[in-house]
Amino acid sequence: MGGHKEQDVARQGFDAADAVPLLLDPRGAVTGWTGQAERLLGYPPSEAVGKDFAGLLAAGDAERVPGLIGRCGADGGWAGLMTARHRDGRTLRVMTRITAATGQGGEGALLVLLSEMNGAPGWDMSRAVLEQMVTGASIGIAIVDTDLRFVWSNAALEQFGGGPPAQRLGLRLSDVQPGMDFESVEARMRQVLESGERVVGYEHVGRVRSAPLRESAHMLSFTRLDDEEGRPIGVYYTVVDVTDRHRARQRLALLDLAGKRIGRTLDIMSTAQELADVAVPGLAEFVVVDLLETVLRGAELPPGPIAGTGRVPLRRAGHRSLYKDLPRTVVRAGEAVAYLADSPPIRCLSTGRSWHQEQLDPLATGWVVGPPGEPEPTFLELGLRSVMIVPIRARGVTLGLTGFFRRRLDEPFNADDLHLAEDLVSRAAVCLDNARRYARERNAALVLQSSLLPLHLPEQDAVEVSACYRPADELTGLGGDWYDLIPLSGARVALIVGEAHGHGIDAAAAMGGLRTAVRTLAALDLPPEEVLAHLDDLVDRSAGDEGAGPEGTYGHPVGSGCVYVVYDPVDGQCTMAAAGHPSPAVIAPDGSVTFVDLPEGPALGVGGPPFESVELTLPEGSTLALHTDGLLLPSDRNGAVDTDRIRLRQALETSGPTLELSCRAVVDALVPTRPYDDVALLMARTKRLDRGHVAAWDLPADPAVVAEARRTATGQLSRWGLDELAFTTELVVSELVTNAIRYASGPVRLRLIHERTLVCEVLDGGATAPHLRHPRATDEGGRGLLLVSQLAQRWGTRFVPDGKIIWAEQSLTAPLE
Repeated sequence: MGGHKEQDVARQGFDAADAVPLLLDPRGAVTGWTGQAERLLGYPPSEAVGKDFAGLLAAGDAERVPGLIGRCGADGGWAGLMTARHRDGRTLRVMTRITAATGQGGEGALLVLLSEMNGAPGWDMSRAVLEQMVTGASIGIAIVDTDLRFVWSNAALEQFGGGPPAQRLGLRLSDVQPGMDFESVEARMRQVLESGERVVGYEHVGRVRSAPLRESAHMLSFTRLDDEEGRPIGVYYTVVDVTDRHRARQRLALLDLAGKRIGRTLDIMSTAQELADVAVPGLAEFVVVDLLETVLRGAELPPGPIAGTGRVPLRRAGHRSLYKDLPRTVVRAGEAVAYLADSPPIRCLSTGRSWHQEQLDPLATGWVVGPPGEPEPTFLELGLRSVMIVPIRARGVTLGLTGFFRRRLDEPFNADDLHLAEDLVSRAAVCLDNARRYARERNAALVLQSSLLPLHLPEQDAVEVSACYRPADELTGLGGDWYDLIPLSGARVALIVGEAHGHGIDAAAAMGGLRTAVRTLAALDLPPEEVLAHLDDLVDRSAGDEGAGPEGTYGHPVGSGCVYVVYDPVDGQCTMAAAGHPSPAVIAPDGSVTFVDLPEGPALGVGGPPFESVELTLPEGSTLALHTDGLLLPSDRNGAVDTDRIRLRQALETSGPTLELSCRAVVDALVPTRPYDDVALLMARTKRLDRGHVAAWDLPADPAVVAEARRTATGQLSRWGLDELAFTTELVVSELVTNAIRYASGPVRLRLIHERTLVCEVLDGGATAPHLRHPRATDEGGRGLLLVSQLAQRWGTRFVPDGKIIWAEQSLTAPLE
């Protein structure tokens, strides 16, 4: 068996044109010597002829020669590696082949062929062997000459198009692959020919003749071939198909892009549009994203696919097209879209499974229900050829569907494209569901906010007012800062700004409780310091009931601050008190800014000295600026109070054309876009009531004066043009003045105020508040205040240093009959 293998190797291992021939006699002596042999081993013919062949070899191989000669007669030849001895003493590794031959006289002889190994171990490969190797390779291999024309190629190159090797001979790449970018490939070949530097790993992406319907990728390497004198004779190049790797890389790149671009905001419509933008043109030429209307509202959805197969209310949330005319009709973003009940999109919604079709029937009509009376367009008219429908599902909930379309017939969607679309949609679905959940929470927060902060400040004639609120929690828009304006009796108003610790919904809840308590206390018409004292007690009791200490829990009202201001437009009198809160600033009519020297009482619920109030008279046109401490917080958060007030003064001195613009300009100048703390600013420009709209009379404590008081009030109403209120006003004045004379002491003062309502006030020196009674039919008295409550829009009592005031308001627009 070993002899047969050696014979096979002997037949395959040589190219006779490259070997050095020797002729031996049957005993192994050299009988024929050539010039090639002399150049190889250095012996001239005179020294070589007659010499034993074994004498030309190293010791180990010389001993093998007699046995090899004997085997040549039996086996027909031998081939293998030997070590020859050069005339100058050097050794040479030579591939040796010994075969039987016939001499000139017909006697037996041996032919020896020697091929130098050039110092490289192993077998010396002949052209035939090499061709067998490259022919069987799966890698495409070719050689082009200096004109870039094919001179040789292996059979494997045929799989990349261009025909068999015989048809390529003499042609260039542009002749055999007209569809590919041959110019860039040939430019690389010329570069290699000129520089001699090898190019490895050049990737070419495009379409080749063997796969014209799909984009393919090939890895090419180029090596220059030189002749014996180092002159370039051509380029040897290899081609490997890396389309699968290229498409996998494209898929990963698209998914990576989706991770970066989808879900950058928590807006549902924006997220849906980002999905469409990423998918075009990387995956499709036209993409639509349709969501359930309940998703856009942020509503909670039942788990699982959409039940039933009837019409489902969907809304176009996003779409993107690679072409201006694709499709020719499209539903705009935000518009409702209805699919036919038995259409693939509805089936995908009802089953929760994806669907695709490589080739749509061009004459079939689309699935969207169009306007009544209009014919349904066909897919050919819509410009749609291939489609994938992928339901949008996240956390077990169906949110909508995504449609991917192509118009090119040469590249329809396949199963790999569908898997990629599903991966892409699944990533976007999580972002869409996050946006839906955020919308739900934000809607709930906005409902809470609308119930906590006044959407519109009430109309009144005491002040012109504007407010600006900027929460630190920009996601929910909620915070602990708040402001309010409460109309009081006698045309007065209460201005309030406060803050609860913390941010977000917890602080907003605490703030809501404080605001409700303040509005309740304001209805009692108490002085500012008493309002804060009652509020402090309420917070302290609430903290004790809930087990919260001075530190409190997050968002607890303990430690909150508040400033309470009462302004009277009749005389410009302003009274204010503060609890752990910055004092207001006053902008005079000339534009100068001062800060009220207001004692800052203890924060609510923490205990401390009693609250103190400050009274001042404001000229008409003065502006009160009530703010939370977030407005004074500098950008570095380390500024001193004096420095902060300087910044605030500078901002307040730069007034805008309107109070609203001035208010916003101050906040923009002092507060960053994302503030460290919640900020609230309430600016109120004072007004004065026309003196002609206020009338007052001092009355003696004599029951006989009641009739005179009625006549005086009726005459004043006539001068104001309010004769239609004369009857009810007479009754109100009569009852209030009578009660003051009967039950109180000291002088009585009657005042009428003509504002948005008609206010009737009676001042007496008593300290006891009247109580509304419900007399029986047999009682002779006790019906006065009951009658007033029926005739007036509202009524009440407030205490002043001189005693108390009982007041009643009547509407000017809807007088009582």
